[in-house]
Amino acid sequence: MTSPSHHTGQVPADAADRAPVVVGTPGSFARGVLDERHPALIERVRRATPYPPGQRRALDALLDEITKGAVERLDADEPGAEHWQDEPYYGQSWADVPFLWAESFFYRKLLAALGHFAPGPWQGIDPFAPFKNAELAGSAVDDELSALDRLPGLPPAERDRTLLLSSLWGNRADLGFQLTAGAAGLADRVQGLVVDDSQALWEVLSAADAGRVCLVADNAGPELLPDLVLADHLLTTGRATSVVLHLKPYPYYVSDATTTDTLACLDRLAQAPGRAAEVGGRLRQAVGDGRLVLRTHPFSCAPHPYDRMPADLREDFASATLTVMKGDLNYRRLVGDRHWPATTPFAEATAYFPGPVAALRTLKSDVVTGLAPRTVEELDAGAEAWRTSGTHALIQVRA
Repeated sequence: MTSPSHHTGQVPADAADRAPVVVGTPGSFARGVLDERHPALIERVRRATPYPPGQRRALDALLDEITKGAVERLDADEPGAEHWQDEPYYGQSWADVPFLWAESFFYRKLLAALGHFAPGPWQGIDPFAPFKNAELAGSAVDDELSALDRLPGLPPAERDRTLLLSSLWGNRADLGFQLTAGAAGLADRVQGLVVDDSQALWEVLSAADAGRVCLVADNAGPELLPDLVLADHLLTTGRATSVVLHLKPYPYYVSDATTTDTLACLDRLAQAPGRAAEVGGRLRQAVGDGRLVLRTHPFSCAPHPYDRMPADLREDFASATLTVMKGDLNYRRLVGDRHWPATTPFAEATAYFPGPVAALRTLKSDVVTGLAPRTVEELDAGAEAWRTSGTHALIQVRA
């Protein structure tokens, strides 16, 4: 377990010496995303929505670019293109640029190809909505939400832990509300934790008068539901006077949560039977009275780590009792998508962050910090690709 420590306000001294993760050589995780996941996603998007010929040709051009060509600028007339003009990677092979930047720019170009920002009938259409909606409407969600009815029977500390782990493992598209007799179900999940600072998280929230908590969301659909339930729990137990839910201002990556996705989840909760409907009703009321704030910021879709966040976003996080970063992408942006030794202290990698911060993350990429040396040895000795398989997770806190 990593020990919480006070921030210094400084970027780690050796951060500049750690090379960023690049798309890299064939066989690497990052290269697999470019060579396999992104082409497959283009095909999924093409099949999910009946786009007209112009958009289909643009998708073909994007596929050719990422598989055969160099990084090309956005068209000069593309809305918002001026915000990308100073990036240094144009003309380079996609395989040679930083992984974080390459992924971000791929999704921005995908939206451009589909006319998401351009005036016209396709403006604002979420190309990932068919996937999100199908997941949220699935019968498995009903089964998971019904398990919330058992929460009142749990002791308060176990209820805290259950909802925190549900939010954590929700990043694996596994809500985690369905617990077999409470403790037994929790044990299965705890086995996958490589760092568990959960006690420190609750201590931060209990150390002072309740204040505002920032919750930086990750994915929509079934993965956002346990985040919303956790937000309700923080409000109803008095750990937070308000929760600011940071969302993406437009579709980003395959399933990142937007305001539209959040409203759909609130409706899904409110329309469910039992305790889920109570939670949904309270959250809708909390939005109405300002205790649950839905917030977007352009930097949420930027291809940069959080140490480059603008002043207004920094002020928002600085004024929070705690900022909770959900998911893998937020983790990469929080610590920097660099080749850190896995034993690098989490507090060191996040020293620049302007306030107390926690990470709830299922491991789906190579970057990780804050692990004990013995833990790293044991994980590396196993046959499983533990950094990228989604079978391991962490709860890290820097107070």
